[in-house]
Amino acid sequence: QVRLAESGGGSVQAGGSLTLSCSVTGHLFSHCGYGWYRQAPGKEREMVALVSSNGVTYYGDAVKGRFTISQTHGGLQLTLQMNNLNSDDTAVYTCAAVKTPDDNLCYDRFGYWGQGTQVTVAP
Repeated sequence: QVRLAESGGGSVQAGGSLTLSCSVTGHLFSHCGYGWYRQAPGKEREMVALVSSNGVTYYGDAVKGRFTISQTHGGLQLTLQMNNLNSDDTAVYTCAAVKTPDDNLCYDRFGYWGQGTQVTVAP
């Protein structure tokens, strides 16, 4: 069992920055990765950023060059640094323990999800 709890959401003006954090507790699967996803009202959930068990990172096209995912404390803390935010970034952001394309030893259906945190970017 993996438990994930997000923090750091809130409201910000366009062009501003926010940092989201995710605390990971419980059993840590060393061959699996972590990621951030988001879902805006009326839209499907989309991948924002992933980090594999080997530290390989992936980013959604919409956030490349603006967002940075990082992992600290042996996987116990996941962070998403978001810069130059715009109104299209408004969504509920959820951290997850998932299999990334680099995690060949992680089983396919692996997935644990947090509750999500709201990010609102005012134009």
